[in-house]
Amino acid sequence: MTSLTPVLSRYWDDPQSWTLETYLRHDGYRALDTALGMTPAEVIGLVKESGLRGRGGAGFPTGQKWSFINAHDPKPHYLVVNADESEPGTCKDIPLLMATPHVLVEGAIIAAYAIGARHAFIYVRGEVVPVLRRLRAAVVEAYEAGYLGTDIRGTGFDLDLVVHAGAGAYICGEETALLDSLEGRRGQPRLRPPFPAVAGLYACPTVVNNVESIASVPAIVSRGVDWFKSMGSDKSPGFTLYSLSGHVTRPGQYEAPLGITLRELLDYAGGVRAGHQLKFWTPGGSSTPLLTTEHLDVPLDYEGVAGAGSMLGTKALQIFDETTCVVRAVRRWTQFYAHESCGKCTPCREGTYWLAQIYQRLEEGAASQADIDKLLDIADAILGKSFCALGDGAASPIISSIKYFRDEYLAHLDGGCPFDPYASTLFAVEGAGA
Repeated sequence: MTSLTPVLSRYWDDPQSWTLETYLRHDGYRALDTALGMTPAEVIGLVKESGLRGRGGAGFPTGQKWSFINAHDPKPHYLVVNADESEPGTCKDIPLLMATPHVLVEGAIIAAYAIGARHAFIYVRGEVVPVLRRLRAAVVEAYEAGYLGTDIRGTGFDLDLVVHAGAGAYICGEETALLDSLEGRRGQPRLRPPFPAVAGLYACPTVVNNVESIASVPAIVSRGVDWFKSMGSDKSPGFTLYSLSGHVTRPGQYEAPLGITLRELLDYAGGVRAGHQLKFWTPGGSSTPLLTTEHLDVPLDYEGVAGAGSMLGTKALQIFDETTCVVRAVRRWTQFYAHESCGKCTPCREGTYWLAQIYQRLEEGAASQADIDKLLDIADAILGKSFCALGDGAASPIISSIKYFRDEYLAHLDGGCPFDPYASTLFAVEGAGA
C-alpha cells in the first residue's frame, strides 16, 4: 500500500503550529534564504524542473506559468494567491492556512522573487474570519522578522504582501474573476487573451496560483527536485492533500503521493461508514464527473483520473454510500451552480436555471422520460460553451450520473424520489392496496 507523505501537514498537530516560532523550529524560511541566493531565473527553472503542477484544479505546470512573465516588461509584476476555496467538498487550503500560514507566506515570497513582483496578494474567502485573522497575524510576524518589507534578508529585494477578504462568490475562484474582484469590480470572468501573464491585475503581468501550489514551493527549494520527483508519477510528481468527506469513517485531509488510489485512502480513513457500501464518489469536488466502485483502483493523479473519464480537480473526494439518492445529490449541486452563476454568458445563466427546474420535477415525480433527455441536451449546450469552467462544472455531474445511474433517474418518473422515506412508505402502501 502506498504510504502517506506528510510534508505540508507534518506538524499540523503541534501546539500553536501557526506561529512563527513553531515554523522556524521546523526549518521555516530556510528555503527563502536558499532562493534569495539564486537568480530569479534559476528559481523558475528549479520549479519547472520539479514538475510541480497547479493544485487548484487544472494541474497546469507551475514553473511554466511563472516563466510566461516577461522579465523585461517595465510594468509592475504581481503575484496573486487564490485562497477562495469554495468548490463543494473541497477542504484543503483552509486547513493549511489555519494550521501553518507561514508556509504560504514563505512560498509567496519565493514566488514573488522569481517573477520579479514587488507586491503580492492573498485573496481569501471573507466568511472564514478565523483564517483571515490567523493569516494576517502571520503576515505581521513575517514583517516584524524581516521576511517582508524592504531589503529582505539584506538582498535588496522588497515585497509587500496584502491579505484581501473576498465577499463570498464562487465565481471568484476563477482567476480572472478573482482579479476583477481584487480591483474592486464585480467578479466576472474576463475574455482571454490577453492572459493574466500579459495583462492581469491592473492590466499588468500577473501570476495567479492556488494556496497549495505556492505552499509546496519551499519544500522543493529545500529538498530538491530529485526528492520531489521520488513521489507521485512521471507526469504528476510530488505530494498533495486529498480531502475525504461524506460517508467515511474518518473524514479529513490525507497527504499522499499523487497516484494513490481511493481504495488505499479509504483504508487509511477506516473505510466507508460501518454497515454500508460505496455507491459513488467525486475525485475533485462536485464539478468533476462522478465515479463509482469500478474506479476504486484508478490512480488519483491527473492522467489516471482523466483516463477514467473525470478530473482530479481539487482532490475533494466526496464519498456517498448506498443510502444516497444520486438524483437528489446532483440536484443540490445543480442548485448551487444556478445560484452561483455570474450571469455573464447565456449558456450558463439560462442553462443552470432550467436544469434546476427539471430536477425539481424529477424529485416531485412530475417529470417524464423526455426530461431526462432534456437534461442531457441542456448539459451538452453548456459543456465547453460557457465563458468559464463553472458551466462545465454544472454539466459534468449531470452527464456522468445519468451515464452510471439512468435506472435511478427512471425510478423518479413515478411518484418522486424512491429514497425519500415518506415516498417509499407511500409506494409500499399503494403496492399493498393494489
